[in-house]
Amino acid sequence: MKHKSPKLRHTMVCTSNQNRSMEAHSLLQRHGFDVSSYGTGVRVKLAGPSYREPNVYEFGTPYHKMYDDLLRKNPELYKRNGILPMLKRNMSVKLAPQCWQDNAADGPFDVVLSFKDRVSDVIIDVCNSEL
Repeated sequence: MKHKSPKLRHTMVCTSNQNRSMEAHSLLQRHGFDVSSYGTGVRVKLAGPSYREPNVYEFGTPYHKMYDDLLRKNPELYKRNGILPMLKRNMSVKLAPQCWQDNAADGPFDVVLSFKDRVSDVIIDVCNSEL
């Protein structure tokens, strides 16, 4: 008799719920995992024309609106630096970036994977504040 293990809930967390968390989300989702993803930043930041000029959006702004905004601003730049292809991928995974601090109650999660130490610190702080 085959033992069937329960399906684990996974979540991927990075700063803006754009690059690392969404790539992992996309990959795990394609392989049938129960997965979600979040960011821990105050706002979503994407590379702009210079380091001092990022494109800033609120969490919850649909990926397609960011895509259209950047397409309107400078399609060659954002295609060349990989932002437009990244947003296209994100649109195929979910509607919009989500903030961990606002959505952690969507858990409990069995596996939480973060991609930076400071992101891990925020995750732990939010979890401890809910105890």
